[in-house]
Amino acid sequence: MKINRFYSGLLAATILVTGCKTTKDTTPATQTTAKVQQKDVLFTVNDKPYYTDEFIRVYKKNLDLVKDDSQKDLNNYLDLFIGYKLKVNKAYKLNLQEGKKYQGELKSYRNQLAKNYLTDSKVTTGLVQEAYNRMQKEIKASHILFMVDENASPADTLKAYNKAVEARKRLVAGEDFGKLAAELSEDPSAKDNKGDLGYFTVFRMVYPFETAAYNTPKGQVSRPARTRFGYHLIKVTDVRDNRGEVAVAHIMVARPQKEDDKAAENKAKSKIEDIYKKLQQGEDFTVLAKQLSEDKTSAEKGGVLIPFSSGELTSHQFEYTPFALKTPGEISKPFQSQFGWHIVKLIEKKPIKSFEDLKPELENRIKRDERSRLIAQSLTANLRAKYPVVKDKEMYKKVVGALTDSIYVMDWKLPKNIEVYNKPLLTINKDKELTGKDFLTYVNSQQNNGVSAKPLSRAAEVLFERYTDEQLNAYYNQNLEREFPEFDAIMQEYRDGLLLFDLMEKEIWEKAKNDTIGQQNYYNQHKAEYVWKQRADVEVYSSTNEKVIKDARALLLKGKDAKAVKDKLNTKDKVNIIEKSGTFETGTDAMPKLALWKAGVSDVVKEGDYYYVVKTNKILPAGEKTFEDAKGRVINDYQQYLESTWVEQLKKEFTVKVNQDVFEKVKTEINTKK
Repeated sequence: MKINRFYSGLLAATILVTGCKTTKDTTPATQTTAKVQQKDVLFTVNDKPYYTDEFIRVYKKNLDLVKDDSQKDLNNYLDLFIGYKLKVNKAYKLNLQEGKKYQGELKSYRNQLAKNYLTDSKVTTGLVQEAYNRMQKEIKASHILFMVDENASPADTLKAYNKAVEARKRLVAGEDFGKLAAELSEDPSAKDNKGDLGYFTVFRMVYPFETAAYNTPKGQVSRPARTRFGYHLIKVTDVRDNRGEVAVAHIMVARPQKEDDKAAENKAKSKIEDIYKKLQQGEDFTVLAKQLSEDKTSAEKGGVLIPFSSGELTSHQFEYTPFALKTPGEISKPFQSQFGWHIVKLIEKKPIKSFEDLKPELENRIKRDERSRLIAQSLTANLRAKYPVVKDKEMYKKVVGALTDSIYVMDWKLPKNIEVYNKPLLTINKDKELTGKDFLTYVNSQQNNGVSAKPLSRAAEVLFERYTDEQLNAYYNQNLEREFPEFDAIMQEYRDGLLLFDLMEKEIWEKAKNDTIGQQNYYNQHKAEYVWKQRADVEVYSSTNEKVIKDARALLLKGKDAKAVKDKLNTKDKVNIIEKSGTFETGTDAMPKLALWKAGVSDVVKEGDYYYVVKTNKILPAGEKTFEDAKGRVINDYQQYLESTWVEQLKKEFTVKVNQDVFEKVKTEINTKK
């Protein structure tokens, strides 16, 4: 699907904003009120006003994103902006804002965006520095796990802890860690790997496990470390400097689709060995990757992969070989992974980036990590300082009296006279009231998580403090638009963007896809644009040795097939010639350049370091594509046609009035600040 250029810019800008960290301190206790920008009505759509502040903000945000200079012209940009708002008005007119999918996506987006504000910047900074410091090392460790749910009862928790303590005593006394892991660990993989986790660095393990591993000296066993999985005993067996990132290119022959297809497996292995021989003969890695690699994503780039670090790949077999290469340009022997056979060429080894370069990435990862709990605890403390909280003592006493010891066995029931408690219990910032009924309902839902504090009055206190913290965070979250003007602006842009997406899907994309009569009419009017170029059904033979290609040509002229040619010219130890076949357009880069394409065997052609001979089985002449042949492109072109005429139709449906005097002031303001 294609999206209107202006909308693409808007959406891109929105994504950029949401993907970046907030530049100012958003900790509630340090927040300041933003200065409100002067705004005037720039234009109206059916008397609905749109203001200068939004236009200026969006224009500046998109200025560096758009490549089309015409969109930077303020007159053209105003036309685009009006067109955008016309589409939004159309969406509201169709009540698309009432759609459940739209409302769900908007809620999901707000929750995601709010994460940038539901944080404590000071705590985040400390965690970022800690993560970077740990990143300098890679830990090799083994573990023994004693499973216990994070919400387990105190008795079950203690039972698991005592198991870990007893196991550690045996380890300290000299028992073998691997044998004990196979015997005791409740990690299912321990039976096979004896608890060995290999090398890892920061963010590869849950945070409490990571912390315990980094705080345990090499050769020693940690004290029991609690994670959400249970208690771990961790033995650090090695610590090494982080190897950074490695950049490589590879040639891959994919594994057979059927696991037990021995013939296909042997064919794949034979092919990778032939390619390796050609590399040893001095042939170019990039050219061979483009011609022969079956990793289609990287083949067109000469096999180049995105740089990666230890532990990032799903294939440990693949990861090991690139890091073992020493010198840029060095090429590995063929090796196998779960994806197939590979040959890897080292391009570059990259050390860890500087703290400043990695800081944004680390901040984002920390927000998705268990470390976020520490940030949340600090945020709550700031909220308690920011917002006054008042507890009604009489109502609190009353709700505590409604609790019984049955809460400890998760069998407590709401009072039958629950409405008696429907009076204020908790007031936040003087404008949010929560009743005793609200709190008791919360208690009823929480008891299933287990309540351990005793006596009952202490349990009520713990639950009330937890409830207060949750309500403080909810209140702060609900008021982000009021607290942060930039948050409000981003949310408005996203509301409009989502509506526009739904509208285009309904009015343009679905119509272009399903309007078969419109597609056919568009095709009939533009037939000349949908044509085949000349194509050829060919066998292409290539070699770096001119004599080999001449010999291949002679064999082809005698009527020999591809197998016979390769059997004659390739040996067990040396691959002299490689063949590929298929139907190609005669001008494509995948084919050698022939002066004349015709059925039969071509003369020898030299391009770069390679010699080619082409056997052309059939020539398919240029000509018009049928509607079915061109259908994919027709639908795409028809969609663009519908988009190009859409805004003019909307201008007839809605009344637009531009305040030209105000617009002239806007142009002066923007041009003065450039």
